[in-house]
Amino acid sequence: MRDKTLIISNIIDNLRRVFQILNEQSKKNKRETGLTGPQLWAIKTINENSPVNVSDLANKLYLHPTTVIGIIDRLEKQNLVKRRRSKNDRRVVWIELTNKGNHLVKSAPEVAQGLLVEGLEEISTNNLIEIDRSMKLLVKIFGAQKTPPKLILSTEVNVPNNKDIKRSVNPK
Repeated sequence: MRDKTLIISNIIDNLRRVFQILNEQSKKNKRETGLTGPQLWAIKTINENSPVNVSDLANKLYLHPTTVIGIIDRLEKQNLVKRRRSKNDRRVVWIELTNKGNHLVKSAPEVAQGLLVEGLEEISTNNLIEIDRSMKLLVKIFGAQKTPPKLILSTEVNVPNNKDIKRSVNPK
């Protein structure tokens, strides 16, 4: 029984650490840049892949394209990004940073979501499967299987497609 108590204590402490770093990082991002974590993450990703289209950006951010369009709309209103239609295919829109966006990204702090993705991409598929199963179990413990996934410390919801919803509600 003592071992189980210690394991539960370790799990709760590790969750506390995760929430703490996310909260601290989010406050730092907002204080230093005026942007939410997802907005700053998008700018950093655009900077690394510019010019980039919405689909490719969504894939790199592990977000639904509709969610990314909302983020881009807000960044464009702040004159941090600009859209440019492709000359070859008018349906394709390229996203680039403006001078103001380039200036901001140079001094911007790290983004928790970016660090998380980088770390996860380094992990083996077997370990990712194990983490995925464990996370689904935690979600189930909280009864949050049907809760729309908001971006970390943001009000924006990552709009999943119906297949994703069914998979997260009925994990295999």
